Amino acid sequence: MNTPATALASAAAPAPRWRERFDALLGALIGPAAGFAVFVLIWQGIALLVPEIPTPGKTWDAARELFAHPFYDNGPNDKGIGWNVLASLQRVAIGFGLAALVGIPVGFAIGRFKALNAMLSPIVSLLRPVSPLAWLPLGLLLFKAANPAAIWAIFICSIWPMIVNTAVGVSRVPQDYLNVARVLDLSEWKVLTRVLLPAVLPYVLTGVRLSIGTAWLVIVAAEMLTGGSGIGFWLWDEWNNLKVEHIVIAIFIIGIVGLLLEVLLVQLARRFTYTEE
Repeated sequence: MNTPATALASAAAPAPRWRERFDALLGALIGPAAGFAVFVLIWQGIALLVPEIPTPGKTWDAARELFAHPFYDNGPNDKGIGWNVLASLQRVAIGFGLAALVGIPVGFAIGRFKALNAMLSPIVSLLRPVSPLAWLPLGLLLFKAANPAAIWAIFICSIWPMIVNTAVGVSRVPQDYLNVARVLDLSEWKVLTRVLLPAVLPYVLTGVRLSIGTAWLVIVAAEMLTGGSGIGFWLWDEWNNLKVEHIVIAIFIIGIVGLLLEVLLVQLARRFTYTEE
């Protein structure tokens, strides 16, 4: 026989776990879907007011045709969108990798040694606000070619977040850790690998995440100026051909690739970030 207390307890029982997961998934999908629907409606309205702007339907048809053959190759200046995206990612990988090889050790040195901090911090503070594209003419002067100049622009814009975040992380390592290392008479290499690196790794990954986003922004602008191949060059070439729907598609591609890079590095940062209990 069900008593009032039993009925109340049954009503207050937690929902099944599958129901909680379903509700969470539904909530996660409804918000983005509603936002995207509003975005498409606004886009459609703007396209009706400004005939030069392609409608979502026209852009979708152009995208289907474009992605039907993303890796065709009809010569240096006529390649599929897939090749152009890969060319941009290759430049970003090279410039970003070189920046990591230089910037992270420099950041460790600045944070570890006060003399270097006093010498280099003013220089970093002076050069960090400079627009990366301001360095592009210097790259063209030094390397006499567009591709290494674009990589140079990626390098110079990626290095500052790595240096600053790494140096801040090293400076915030508790002094007790270093005192224990001194008592144990650890070498500088062991202090670096056993004490500093584990503590500073979250800061390093934050700098890496900020750098990759900036690098992807800069490569598009650099390719628009230097030409050759890449998503930035392809976007500017489509503007010269007055294919506005392809420009809109390029904007979406740039955003999606940048989002994927950001998500990848956020997950990597979470993997190596530890909270103190």
